[in-house]
Amino acid sequence: MSETATENSIYVSDKAKAKVKQLMEEAGVVGDESYFLRVGVVGGGCSGLSYKLDFDNEIKPMDQVFEDNGVKVVTDLKSFLYLVNTELDFSDGLNGKGFYFNNPNASRSCGCGESFAV
Repeated sequence: MSETATENSIYVSDKAKAKVKQLMEEAGVVGDESYFLRVGVVGGGCSGLSYKLDFDNEIKPMDQVFEDNGVKVVTDLKSFLYLVNTELDFSDGLNGKGFYFNNPNASRSCGCGESFAV
């Protein structure tokens, strides 16, 4: 994540950007400017809260809209309170983690890395 971040945002690493673009191509929505990556936080998981990722093309009235590294990211206001200054990253290494969040707001996370607590 950029050390010179001056605003509250959601950031996207280069690896996550490449994977998002690949998945958008596979979903047939790449190049369609109305589509974006929706991120959210939902109750559940072994630590209490889980991340949710999806493609969407409908912005709701209370949504927060960001763009980082060429990726448009949208989240609802409630989720953004948990995601402020979080970086979406992607790992395709031996541990096969996939997408994950580097979240400075999480006080703890589970062993699988798919849920967290604040």
